Amino acid sequence: MSGEKKIWKPDAAYRTASGGPAHMRGRQDADPHRPKRAAGAAHAAQLQPQPEPSAAPARGARRRPRGRRRPVRAALAVLGSLLGILLLFFFGAVSVICLGPSPAARDLFVNTVMETSAAKFLARIYFSPEEIQKILERNAVIEQQSVTEKTEFTPAQDAQEGPEIELVDVSGATFKGKMLIVRDPSRVKLSVAPVFDPELPGLRVEEHAEQSSAVAAINGGGFADEGGVGKGGMPLGLVIKDGELLNGSLSTRSSIVGFDRDNQLIVGTMTGQECLDRGIRDAVAFGPAFIVNGEPLDVAGSGGGLNPRTVLGQRADGAVLMLVIDGRQSHSIGATYKDCIDVMLEYGAINAGNLDGGSSSVLIYEGEMQNVCASLYGSRPLPTAFVVI
Repeated sequence: MSGEKKIWKPDAAYRTASGGPAHMRGRQDADPHRPKRAAGAAHAAQLQPQPEPSAAPARGARRRPRGRRRPVRAALAVLGSLLGILLLFFFGAVSVICLGPSPAARDLFVNTVMETSAAKFLARIYFSPEEIQKILERNAVIEQQSVTEKTEFTPAQDAQEGPEIELVDVSGATFKGKMLIVRDPSRVKLSVAPVFDPELPGLRVEEHAEQSSAVAAINGGGFADEGGVGKGGMPLGLVIKDGELLNGSLSTRSSIVGFDRDNQLIVGTMTGQECLDRGIRDAVAFGPAFIVNGEPLDVAGSGGGLNPRTVLGQRADGAVLMLVIDGRQSHSIGATYKDCIDVMLEYGAINAGNLDGGSSSVLIYEGEMQNVCASLYGSRPLPTAFVVI
């Protein structure tokens, strides 16, 4: 038995998972009789179960980043929900106004949207054409057939005092605006676009001023603007410049605003031929007339809706009043026809007529826009403008 060669083997309690004694874990040279295994760690790793490799993407395939589109979709969903809520709130408010208990609020709303080019559909959703017409007739300026009479200017007592052109602020319960007072009426002229064509754009008010080398300008008469997308190149109705009929009919009667050769502001209903016989030098067809021969026209109901306005008037001393009122904005909702008449009377107008308003209402003075235009895209191209040379 003494001659037998014994091989030392540790018992199970002595061995560890790593093959060595517990107090010498990780030391391969602790047992001089145990063969060293340089690749022990690699061998152990080979014994561990390996996950099956996933299928490799095809060459040229584009991997989609996980989760990247979810935030975008979530943001779009939130935005869509907000827009939906706003639309529901808006049309809910409109329904309350149109179908609610207040006839005054209903009439004011209908008049306001019917004076626009693009928002008429809001009234047509709730009312028939006959109902809308009755509302408009109950809330309007009662036009007459009277026309400005020929008179001489009465010099003001302070004619030698004050500036030749004065810009002042005006305001009311629902509006704010600007009044430009021009002492010399001969300086007020009509500017027109180079060509009248529905397919061509007109000139912006600032471009009318530049074309005429004018110090000031306001928008003029109406133009073809179906749905609020007109190009501003085609006027509606009569246009007279320098005594020449440029647009409109000699026989058609319309409400006109303009100046004769003696620089008197003429407002009222006339035909093209009557205008030429009267010696009108510059005029556009628009209305209604607000004040004729010192008498304000009667107003029924609210006298129109709350909107941006442009009005041309004249005092007894000949000074021209150019009124532009902001509207459709937080600082100024707009003015009714009655509001415009009251402002013109306050500043001494004996004749005054309404010009195109809404998003066309613009006052340029000394190269700068003095009001806040209701259009989101700035001043609109227009076929006509009154300028101060």
